[in-house]
Amino acid sequence: MKEMILRTRINVCSYDELSDADKAVVDAARAATANSYAVYSNFSVGAAVRLGNGTVVSGSNQENAAYPSGLCAERTTLFWANSQYPKEPVEVLAIAARSAQGELELPITPCGACRQVMLETEKRFGNKMKIILYGTRQCYVIDDGVRALMPLSFDSDSLE
Repeated sequence: MKEMILRTRINVCSYDELSDADKAVVDAARAATANSYAVYSNFSVGAAVRLGNGTVVSGSNQENAAYPSGLCAERTTLFWANSQYPKEPVEVLAIAARSAQGELELPITPCGACRQVMLETEKRFGNKMKIILYGTRQCYVIDDGVRALMPLSFDSDSLE
């Protein structure tokens, strides 16, 4: 048997250490939490992307009493961006969350379904997106794209 070791490089920083351009995307994600419809979980998530043309698009989680019918912030954001700007690659994706007590100190990570959509978005445009996960105490910055969060992934290459 052979062992395989997978490594992920995540930069940990404060919000203040982000570039102004990255702060703008994070701020859009933070603001998007206010548009969340999270009446069941009281856990509001916002996401924002900066596209290749500089446009910033945001979205939020939308819950439903029939739980599988809701949608995460990352997917609402990416689907809207891809449908409205079908030729613009996603350069940066930022994610922020808050509970009933306020913004979270530590970042949250995207669920598996959102990671799969992020992977498809990267594949669609042929580029890795920077991922910024926001927390009031620290942020995680992943420069290597979604495969850093999902190293053994399934994409269209797997179908061949």
